Amino acid sequence: MTMNRNDTLFERAQRTIPAGVNSPVRAFRSVGGTPRFLVRGEGACVWDADGRRYIDYVGSWGPAIVGHAHPDVVRAVQESANHGLSFGAPTEAEVEMAETLVRRLPSLELVRLVSSGTEATMSALRLARGFTGRPKIVKFEGCYHGHGDSLLVKAGSGALTFGQPSSAGVPPAIANQTVVLPYNDLDALDRAFAAGGDEIAAIIVEPIAGNMNLVVPSREWLAALRSTCDRHGAVLIFDEVMTGFRVHPRGVQGLVGITPDLTTLGKVIGGGMPVGAFGGRRDIMEKIAPLGPVYQAGTLSGNPVAVAAGLATLALTEAPGFYETLAAKTRSLVDGLAGAAKRAGATFCANAVGGMFGIYFAPSVPDGYDAIMACDKERFNRFFHAMLDAGVHFAPSAYEAGFVSAAHSDADIATTVAHAEEAFRRLR
Repeated sequence: MTMNRNDTLFERAQRTIPAGVNSPVRAFRSVGGTPRFLVRGEGACVWDADGRRYIDYVGSWGPAIVGHAHPDVVRAVQESANHGLSFGAPTEAEVEMAETLVRRLPSLELVRLVSSGTEATMSALRLARGFTGRPKIVKFEGCYHGHGDSLLVKAGSGALTFGQPSSAGVPPAIANQTVVLPYNDLDALDRAFAAGGDEIAAIIVEPIAGNMNLVVPSREWLAALRSTCDRHGAVLIFDEVMTGFRVHPRGVQGLVGITPDLTTLGKVIGGGMPVGAFGGRRDIMEKIAPLGPVYQAGTLSGNPVAVAAGLATLALTEAPGFYETLAAKTRSLVDGLAGAAKRAGATFCANAVGGMFGIYFAPSVPDGYDAIMACDKERFNRFFHAMLDAGVHFAPSAYEAGFVSAAHSDADIATTVAHAEEAFRRLR
């Protein structure tokens, strides 16, 4: 059988890159098959190394909210690059980005730019520990906050046990500083803080989860996180790396009206370039070096080319009606997919918030990690490949949210739904 370019590139990549990829989910290990090596993106579509076009619902895992290669974003990058790629010194663009973030997220009184979402969450946790003088953090099962040691932890044997490392190379002593609780579970939260609240520096949470697929918590539970932190003197960190400016002009915190102490950001604020940020209350942020004793630094932090891409992207999202239109497109997609599944007699449901969506081979929308794990993964894998063969690019995992951009047209969505109905019928 003649190998195509994707096969050839994957074979070549595996000789010099672990598993042939630079981030694990790209390897297609979850769904099987050969990953597509992408060479171009424009609007709502991407093209692979064999010239095949796909309607794209990955969107670089969220940043491409205005579509791929938007002319305004590309122009901003080119103009910035013409003046130099990096200086390791302050630039006016950094100040403009900080001002934009503070204006759009009122919970941010001070903000620091970094180069990735992982760096933002690692720094925010160190800051919370330094501010409170406490060692432990609380995270929730199914939430992903980057690959920092404290965060690569899975649940222990019970709600009150400390977590266990979910990656080799994470010392148990570090994992033991992380308490892992069920997402969206009020009783588990109360028990954990009753047992050791005076040692907990922070709660970190995806206020809408996207890394175990899309899971929307109750507002009551999010409000309980806020009140629990207030009672126990802990820092509430909203990880809005994925949801920030993706689900609402002011993130989840603006959508639900709950104010965190610290917020981590990424993805959309870089418009596809590597930018992250963390910020929040002034009294906490003033503990960061050089103002305070908590050290954090980065050679490429606030890189002018990356910041230019982010500023151009954020400016486009401020157009009147941008978020209303984006949410309507996303809702049209999930309603269309659910309708196609019903007509085909498939067990399937979907959900959406703003420009994010989740698809589930389950009878009802999951509300936590255990419910996500009960979804039919094998059926998802077959659906994924059927859609990929039809020219529709979903995330290659049953445990990842999807993303719609402003560039997706009604025709793109109608085409996707039509292909999905055919795929659902073949899955029966």
